[in-house]
Amino acid sequence: MESHPTRKIKLSEARSTFSALVNSIYRNRERVIVEKSGIPVAAIIPIDDLERIEQMDDERASRSAVLERYSWLFDAYTADELEAQVARTVAESREDFTAEATKR
Repeated sequence: MESHPTRKIKLSEARSTFSALVNSIYRNRERVIVEKSGIPVAAIIPIDDLERIEQMDDERASRSAVLERYSWLFDAYTADELEAQVARTVAESREDFTAEATKR
């Protein structure tokens, strides 16, 4: 993924140069953090960055919906039991991966 330059500007500068600022963001694919009294309050980003963020949000919401739909399956277990099972599963997966890698 391509890295975009990021710069910080004061709100007063953003306000007085908004049209040029938007043109620069579009042309140079940069990201701008707008600060008010030295505190970051907003960001102006290229539209494709926003589209990627929205896509990630949609994917996250979809995964959350699936997890929510099946969460009742884990109601009978404590958090410690679930964590222990996850640790066992990870360890088994690592063992399987290592065994498979040594076969090659």
